[in-house]
Amino acid sequence: MADSTRDNDRILREAKQSLAVQREGGTHRPAARGTCIGKGSAAARRKLWLTRLRNLAIAIATIWVGAGIAGAFVGGIGFWGVMAVIIASALAVAVFSSFPTLKTPKRAELTQGSPQQMVARTELWLEAQRPALPPAAVRIIDQMGAQLDALGAQLEGLDPALPLMGEVRELVGEYIPETIENYRKVPQHLRAEQHAGKTADERLVESLGKLSGEIDRVTRRLAEGALDDLAIKSRYLEYRYGGPGALEDGGMPDTGVPLPDFAALPTKPER
Repeated sequence: MADSTRDNDRILREAKQSLAVQREGGTHRPAARGTCIGKGSAAARRKLWLTRLRNLAIAIATIWVGAGIAGAFVGGIGFWGVMAVIIASALAVAVFSSFPTLKTPKRAELTQGSPQQMVARTELWLEAQRPALPPAAVRIIDQMGAQLDALGAQLEGLDPALPLMGEVRELVGEYIPETIENYRKVPQHLRAEQHAGKTADERLVESLGKLSGEIDRVTRRLAEGALDDLAIKSRYLEYRYGGPGALEDGGMPDTGVPLPDFAALPTKPER
């Protein structure tokens, strides 16, 4: 009878490896190039497809209307005319279903335009980089898509001259792409080798994690003003019209948010 000890050891070893992979979130393959990581890049792709459909509809209409006009002058286009129209329509579908193409923004373009345009360009640029990144870095890039969407919403309507806007453009348009480009300069066969205590893959994941945390910090910082305004307005409405949060003696609960100047506001109407 054959000794099965080695087979048992191999099976146990593979089972342990599989369990470790599952605990870390399972195997992760880089997402396909066309997969969107955020709303900004999704909107850009949707706009591209609408443009393709419009161009295709114009081309098909031109072919068939032109064939109809030609048939009216010559007394019909005949069998070969119909075949030519069908072939021309098929060619139009083949061409306009893939044209125009979605171009990956250049790094110099990432900081240009409105906050929404900046977010969309950065998401498209990050999507194009994913196939060259390790799985752990890809997961952070996917997370950044939602973070960039939230950041873009907070930046909407802000003065472009604000110092914080310059900080955001530097973070999104310089630090993130520079980190990834520096990693891609390392030859692929050297990325898993340790240098100064860490591999290139580990340093990339660590740097992207810090940048992801910084995006979240800036978003929260921008949201604090809106949260304070909402709390102040809520307290004023409780004072003005009463409600569950109003105290019986007419005072206001201390929420830690400074009150507006109530002396300048009209008093509560008498009942």
